[in-house]
Amino acid sequence: MGRNGSGDVPDEGRTIEDWTSIPWRKLETTVYRLQKRIFRASCRGDVSVVWSLQRLLMKSEAARCLAVRRVTQDNRGKHTAGIDGVASVLPSQRWQMVERLRDPETIKPRPVRRVWIPKPGKTEKRPLGIPVMLDRALQALVKIVLEPEWEARFEPNSYGFRPARSAHDAIAAIFDATCKKDKYVLDADIEGCFDNIAHEPLLDKLATFPMLRRLIKGWLTAGVMEGGVVEDTWRGSPQGGVISPLLALIALHGLETRITSAFGSRDRPQVVTYADDFVVLHPTREGIEKAQFLAEEWLKGVGLRLKASKTRIAHTRLALDGHAGFEFLGFHVRRYVTGEFRPGNDGRKQPIIKTLIKPSKESVKRHHRAMRDIVRARKTVPHEALISDLNPVIRGWSMYYRTVVSKKVFASCDYRLFSTLMHWAGRRHPKKSAGWVFAKYWRRSERGRWEFSIPDGPRLAVHADIPIKRHVKVRGHANPYDGNLVYWADRLRVHPLTTSRIAILLRRQRGKCANCRLLFTEADTITVKRLSPPSWRGLTDLASMRAVHQHCHGKVNDIAGEVIAANVARVFTTRTA
Repeated sequence: MGRNGSGDVPDEGRTIEDWTSIPWRKLETTVYRLQKRIFRASCRGDVSVVWSLQRLLMKSEAARCLAVRRVTQDNRGKHTAGIDGVASVLPSQRWQMVERLRDPETIKPRPVRRVWIPKPGKTEKRPLGIPVMLDRALQALVKIVLEPEWEARFEPNSYGFRPARSAHDAIAAIFDATCKKDKYVLDADIEGCFDNIAHEPLLDKLATFPMLRRLIKGWLTAGVMEGGVVEDTWRGSPQGGVISPLLALIALHGLETRITSAFGSRDRPQVVTYADDFVVLHPTREGIEKAQFLAEEWLKGVGLRLKASKTRIAHTRLALDGHAGFEFLGFHVRRYVTGEFRPGNDGRKQPIIKTLIKPSKESVKRHHRAMRDIVRARKTVPHEALISDLNPVIRGWSMYYRTVVSKKVFASCDYRLFSTLMHWAGRRHPKKSAGWVFAKYWRRSERGRWEFSIPDGPRLAVHADIPIKRHVKVRGHANPYDGNLVYWADRLRVHPLTTSRIAILLRRQRGKCANCRLLFTEADTITVKRLSPPSWRGLTDLASMRAVHQHCHGKVNDIAGEVIAANVARVFTTRTA
């Protein structure tokens, strides 16, 4: 792979204009039709048809172009370099990557670059493996080929790293399982899931055709480079690769079936998994202990084990080990005895017990800490700059938790932030009174409420303004490859993580990108494009905004980006040398 991010021999026949004029609608339609056929053949169990269609999709230029676009334009980590120092692929060179993907077996896997990133709210760090750009493109192509086959096989209560499924679906499944009856809970976490997956059991479970098996085995054993030293990888799948989440899901496939099949049809536990975290719910403690034993035995077969410090048995209402309820994906789940009563079957009054899901205390603390750190790090910035830095954090956190019982938590977050902002404003004017400081930075809105804002400009987002809206769980076996486009296009518009602004734009645009007119999917990165010059008043003017794909938003900057990307690659190479 050359310094331009593609083959060693430049392709002079195609230019940047050819890339920007690609009929993406036609390419995505072609790829989706093949994926839908693979999905249906996998549902039928017709392995020969699945392999034949997968080989056809691997050779398709449409799939290769989409794979290159995904890693060079759509992914948020598109400017992260591998061991070769290539942090970006120039638009005029993307065709070379497409041509290199024509013969995948000529591409030798290269070691990944290991970086360490901090875990949220913890001192320990997580290892991340960054493949080179060409390996990322090939992994994206293989994911396009493999995903429809396995989406037809995955268990219905598996939600992590899957298209069109989210953490909110997992929480909704837990609510459905706990809303009518008290349950014991096995709250489990798999220790070092990505780093400890056994290769041979994974490859045997894949059971794919030889070329695809060789490619995946090559990525698993390519090695890891850290500090200029390459280490062999005899187990694990580097976290950070495009295909690593899918491989982890395949390795964990079968855990739910193993646990539920060991029980009778009347007392089967509910198992909800999200990536390497899962919970098991059962009415008895004996059932939970049996499920834990079964899970530990099954995980040994794929080289994994439960993490003792994060695995506990809890109860949805009773306090075990001093704690009632359990936490999962940043939510706290617990059943509460209310002060209301209702007549029972025997005529006596029985207390009403409700399942309430709230943001976990640890998540609330991390959010307070994040807002406080932003304010403290910006002691001298202008008023509007602080607002623009805080608003994405406030809106993003509130949108994640708006599907549960969060109204009181939102109000407490606003109260804590007010105290932090008053301290920030008072420090800027130490000789002024508190009333003067408050009048300078807070203004009464049209609704009569005091807001942290500037005259005729942006205002600070308010947690309590985010409306509570329950999430509708995805249908059990519904899948983006099943052909039900109406269901998935409508579902995207009401997704919990869709901001109010994007939701309005999606409704106006009927779920389509304003630039290419293609329907958005949950795998797409949606950004907002302004049609008029930016101004503070324009920040809230939805008439001048359009929802577009990430790659559509950046097309106007592609030519200028060539020079920037070349300079970034040159600086990175000089520093690493």
